[in-house]
Amino acid sequence: MKAPGLTVKEFARRRRRLAQSLGSDTIVVMPAATEQLRNRDVEYPFRQDSDFLYLTGFPEAEAVAVLVPGREAGEYVLFCRDRDPDMETWNGRRAGPEGAVSDYGADCAFPIGDIDEILPGLMENRSTLCAPFGRSEALDQRLFGWVNQVRAKVRSGVRAPREFVALEHHLHEQRLFKQPAELRMMRYAATISAGAHIRAMQACRPGLHEYAIEAELLHEFRRHGTEPAYHSIVGGGENGCILHYVENRAPLRSGDLLLIDAGCEYQGYASDITRTFPVSGRFSPAQKEAYELVLEAQRAAIAKVVPGNHWNDPHDAAVGVLTRGLKGLGVLKGTPAQLIRSEAYKPYYMHRTGHWLGLDVHDVGDYRVGEAWRLLEPGMVMTVEPGLYFGPRTQAPKRFRDIGIRIEDDVAVVAGGHEILSDGCPRTVAEIESCMAGDALAPARGP
Repeated sequence: MKAPGLTVKEFARRRRRLAQSLGSDTIVVMPAATEQLRNRDVEYPFRQDSDFLYLTGFPEAEAVAVLVPGREAGEYVLFCRDRDPDMETWNGRRAGPEGAVSDYGADCAFPIGDIDEILPGLMENRSTLCAPFGRSEALDQRLFGWVNQVRAKVRSGVRAPREFVALEHHLHEQRLFKQPAELRMMRYAATISAGAHIRAMQACRPGLHEYAIEAELLHEFRRHGTEPAYHSIVGGGENGCILHYVENRAPLRSGDLLLIDAGCEYQGYASDITRTFPVSGRFSPAQKEAYELVLEAQRAAIAKVVPGNHWNDPHDAAVGVLTRGLKGLGVLKGTPAQLIRSEAYKPYYMHRTGHWLGLDVHDVGDYRVGEAWRLLEPGMVMTVEPGLYFGPRTQAPKRFRDIGIRIEDDVAVVAGGHEILSDGCPRTVAEIESCMAGDALAPARGP
């Protein structure tokens, strides 16, 4: 699969759509992410703010994007770090204002140090200021400081913004619906992540530590030029029953299951896949019973990911299958309807069946519209991830003790149905056991 990319024209289309939703009398101010100190002189790897990345594609810190619909001298203004040969020798190349225009599509660009002089003038005679208010106290103070500079000119006939609108509502609604170019990015990320899970399955054996398997995931991510989209969960045995387990330090024991929740991020777009497989390569009868129940629940949930269904339909389908299955396994007693009403399944399945997916692994977008669950529409992308967890605090039969299972895939809503973006990752018992045995028919790693 050829690596996809986004063009300057795609980012321009996004900015135009946002401007159209806000109106011509608005000014939008969006800051880039800030660099974060890890310890002493070491910084965390920089990751651009998702909203800023969505609108600009600009990868640097210390930048502010400004959208001024209808401005004759250019609607998209970018403030960024100036070129500095000395700093670039130490810390890497910068685009500078010239590169912001030539390489990233800004209509005009200025050094970030000039923002206090220039931005108030861009606000003049705009009725509405749209920005990520409340995200940063320091940013809010600067925004209102610029507005007050404009207000000071009122006697000369200049108007300052009178209405202040949080950017997130309009922008996040737009981000929820993925365009074809975005789906190509997400499909590519899911293919790389599927290859990483296959690599982990084929490397796994008793006696290794969880971190050794995590290293296999990281190797596959990095060799394709991607980053982890989140901290990888690699939990063997009882650790698979801890939903957000990230220690990844325990030895892997024969007879245990290994739960891996891991996905890469490609040019900002996340994938999110979970697979559970036996450390020794073969499921025990009890493990197989539990696994096939979770798989049945996932299939039922994915079948509900179609336009016109609401967000909660996949979860309801998964809960129904899991509850009836737990009764069949002798874990729960009572009628399925009563068990669902009383949420008797929750000690074994305590989380939701999915979340939105995109530039953030838990992506933006409302799950409800008013009091009703949101209807699914083409362009939405979600995870489907039912699970069962028989941890030490549960009352399950002894044969299920320390079994933790989750199966997660990335699913796009398309016209007439859905597409499983992560479909290249082994999912059934037979596929997993064949992959772990090194079967030549196992899917190839990565794109």
